[in-house]
Amino acid sequence: MIYPILKMGDPRLLKVSELIKEFDTPALHQLIADMFETMQHANGAGLAAPQIGINLQLVIFGFKQNPRYPDAPNVPETVLINPVLTPLSDQTDDAWEGCLSVPGMRGLVPRWSRLRYEGFDQFGQKISRDVDGFHARVVQHETDHLNGVLYPMRIKDFTKFGFTEVLFPELDPNEDD
Repeated sequence: MIYPILKMGDPRLLKVSELIKEFDTPALHQLIADMFETMQHANGAGLAAPQIGINLQLVIFGFKQNPRYPDAPNVPETVLINPVLTPLSDQTDDAWEGCLSVPGMRGLVPRWSRLRYEGFDQFGQKISRDVDGFHARVVQHETDHLNGVLYPMRIKDFTKFGFTEVLFPELDPNEDD
């Protein structure tokens, strides 16, 4: 099932999500399948449960190629539940981000360059990965949704925030909705 994606301004996107306590249930597996279908339909790099109105600490991400980020390296498909992020250095990088909940816009966002993410998969198995680059950026962006944070809230210089079709005319604006 493809869910409608909530847009910035919807108060449900500003809530702190609840921990998932039961793993490996038919309902959880169906939700995850629906989230992947929704993300792929929207050409997303990731999707958080709050973006579809479900207030749970669940994010999915990953792709081989993404038309919204044509220069990004592939990121392994991942289900991450109840995540905890730990920066592995003080270094940050600024890069352009978009969001399915903020369609048609991009902003320059600072993020930790390297981090460890820990949590669980849908079966309750522990996950712990050290990542950097775009992979680290995607994880941070998606887990922000679990704390009611949208990427424009992280922008430091609003002269670096605008419409994708203006900032990146080479990208198809229909791919950025």
